[in-house]
Amino acid sequence: MNRRDLLILSAGVATTPLLVQAGKGNTQTKPTAKGETITLGKDLQGYYVRPQGSGTFPAIMVFMEAFGLNPNIKNVCDRFAQAGYVALAPDFYHGDVYDYKDLQAAVAKLKSLNDDTVMAEVGQGLDFLAKRQEVAADKIGVTGFCMGGRHAFLANAAHADRFQAAVSFYGSGIAVDKIGRKPLLDRVDAMRSPIMLIYGADDEMIAADEHARISQALSQAKKRYILTVFPNAGHGFLSDRRDSYAAEPAKEAWEMTMNFFQQYLK
Repeated sequence: MNRRDLLILSAGVATTPLLVQAGKGNTQTKPTAKGETITLGKDLQGYYVRPQGSGTFPAIMVFMEAFGLNPNIKNVCDRFAQAGYVALAPDFYHGDVYDYKDLQAAVAKLKSLNDDTVMAEVGQGLDFLAKRQEVAADKIGVTGFCMGGRHAFLANAAHADRFQAAVSFYGSGIAVDKIGRKPLLDRVDAMRSPIMLIYGADDEMIAADEHARISQALSQAKKRYILTVFPNAGHGFLSDRRDSYAAEPAKEAWEMTMNFFQQYLK
């Protein structure tokens, strides 16, 4: 069991503790509102958490990695709630979760997804948020990791009128896809909201020329974007539950994400 999983509280308003990432061994916890599993539509559930207090809050949709709606993605949602955002992570795998060491099974599941179906489920998540009194419906962002980073890029086009900002972490398959999914650069023209794309220079799954193709497409379409690459960081570097975790890049990337959403959603 992960060191942070051992700290999960079972009652009261506290839930999975917030990790303040400053390197392993320097973990701080703060309580946040209790996260819960909610129903978004037929056969679709998600993880939902809101900040403590009253009033309305901006919201972030969080798209999972290829491994499913696991404790890492729920922790990301909790961190957003601690920062003053409602957070919602739809379960695109409908209950299936894979260990980080079981990459083959995770990729097989990933390949079974259909982009149109996923975007329809994103729409169900947006409809859910629109009905929540605590959500500022005109201040919704999206972020995702790995597979979810690709979906965040796509959602910024497919739901261009409903998202105000997007952050894609090491999204593979945007410009070139090695496993047969359709590349997404033909969707760039539909984007309206600013997007930030975050990569690691040592990511063996995403070549540097993919960064270049994405930048070229966004620049030619005259879109507002930031694309940043962290040295000494590989695929999945934000999560300290993965062997590829890189403390300093993770800390800086999270700070950049917070600043980006602060600018466009708050």
